Amino acid sequence: MLSNFKVILVETSHPGNIGAVARAMKNMQMDQLRLVEPRFFPHADATARASGADDLLRSAQVFPDLRQAIADCRIVLGASARDRTISWPALTARECAEKWVGAAEPANNASSGMEAGRKPDIALVFGRENSGLKNHELDLCHYLLRIPCNSEYSSLNLAAAVQVVCYELFVATDLQPVSRVGDLNEVPLATAEQMEAFYGHLQQTLADIGFLHPERSRSILRRLRRVFNRCHLDTKELDILRGILRFAQNHNA
Repeated sequence: MLSNFKVILVETSHPGNIGAVARAMKNMQMDQLRLVEPRFFPHADATARASGADDLLRSAQVFPDLRQAIADCRIVLGASARDRTISWPALTARECAEKWVGAAEPANNASSGMEAGRKPDIALVFGRENSGLKNHELDLCHYLLRIPCNSEYSSLNLAAAVQVVCYELFVATDLQPVSRVGDLNEVPLATAEQMEAFYGHLQQTLADIGFLHPERSRSILRRLRRVFNRCHLDTKELDILRGILRFAQNHNA
């Protein structure tokens, strides 16, 4: 679903960063990696940092300049944390996701070379680790791609920047897996009748162990109700609590 997005790294100095970017992309189900004149590639450090995303490194395309790397792309966004002298249309990573994930461009005419309903190829261009993109490279971009962060320290690690952008794109898709953590609310919530039986059991237990004072019992029980009502207990949790109450009663007998 995100194969029309191309992550392009310009003159990356450290091969480990290329591997980390590949890992970040694969986390978010993106696989189109392009490299413009990387200093070292292929390299063992890139493979090590990829941590299993070696396939992205093997399929990565290498270009001699940015112009050739974006030649087939219809929309080009250049990541930049620095303000520029000339005003430039800017989008955050989230706005980019909202604008183009799932969006298709209709063909304007038969000679456009664009099939109706096809998604446009979009380039996400990231510059050098120490200096970012140069002005003549930004001239090739339609938008500045921004990642909102601390204005007093806006320099992100290259792989971290790619991860944030890829995450926003991924979240905007329907690709997110269903969580399998816990019981997924398969246990039904306790009914009002079950909760009232629990409160009666709780009151009796607190009286049996000598905790309740006749003059303060109403206020304490009301506050305890508020505590448990906020929890929205399910039936399994209620059974556990009532088991604790029975144990306390038997232990106090």
